[in-house]
Amino acid sequence: MPNPWTGKGNPYTKQEVRDRLQATIDQGKAIIAAGAGTGISAKFIEKGGADLIIIYNSGRFRMAGHGSTAGLMAYGDANAVAMEIGEFEVLPVVEEIPVICGVHGSDPRRRMWHHLLKVKEMGFSGVNNFPTHSIVDGHFRQVLEETGMGFAKEVEMIRLATMMDLFSIVYVATPEEARQMAEVGADAIIAHVGTTVGGSIGVVDATCSMDEAIERTQRIGDAAREVNPNVFVLAHGGPVNTPADVREVLAKSDIHGFVGASSLERMGVEQSLTELTREFKRIGLGGLTDR
Repeated sequence: MPNPWTGKGNPYTKQEVRDRLQATIDQGKAIIAAGAGTGISAKFIEKGGADLIIIYNSGRFRMAGHGSTAGLMAYGDANAVAMEIGEFEVLPVVEEIPVICGVHGSDPRRRMWHHLLKVKEMGFSGVNNFPTHSIVDGHFRQVLEETGMGFAKEVEMIRLATMMDLFSIVYVATPEEARQMAEVGADAIIAHVGTTVGGSIGVVDATCSMDEAIERTQRIGDAAREVNPNVFVLAHGGPVNTPADVREVLAKSDIHGFVGASSLERMGVEQSLTELTREFKRIGLGGLTDR
């Protein structure tokens, strides 16, 4: 439904986003959500038919040639960066599909209810918990949890978003985290199985095999649906990178689609720019011969 003030599709209510995603499923199609770190990425991701665009602070690092994990580090204000990308790059060029804002829920400097009001006012249709501590483990994860900056803060952020009628699509790494998010009203669960493999700045080796990724994704989805049978479940990360990979996951599990950031935005740029440049360089002097 177009925004009556702008004529564009943003923002949508929580139920409107859910209805759009359900319509995709009812047509027998997979839900595809894509990260966008620049306006040009968002414009052509929409043109390609994605169902959702998600803005992460990591998108700025990714499109600057750095690994997405930079978004988890203290290299900037994650919440401010996501809002800036949305206000000045993505929201002005996206015509119709919902745009989701990455929110660092454990940021101790934010009154989270106030920040979410600004997210909604900006024209975002929903939120995502990124940067997320769900993908942090070991001693550092324990320290985050013990010092009040753990995953529970992200769960609380989603609870507030639900109260504010914001659609929520969330990263989790375990079945227990999936249950926690479903209990506070998360609309879509993303089973995060590791940093995306491949490309110039992706990891070399997946932390799990494809079979393990499928099994983990299924267990996460099952846990979320024990709480809410109507939750959407999506795959992300690790060895799940290409369209062929996603087809395999969907064929072997009971989930609804895929979220791609590096695997869509970064890989697309790396491949297309490399090949286009090579095509230009094959032009000989006089335009007659390839070299």
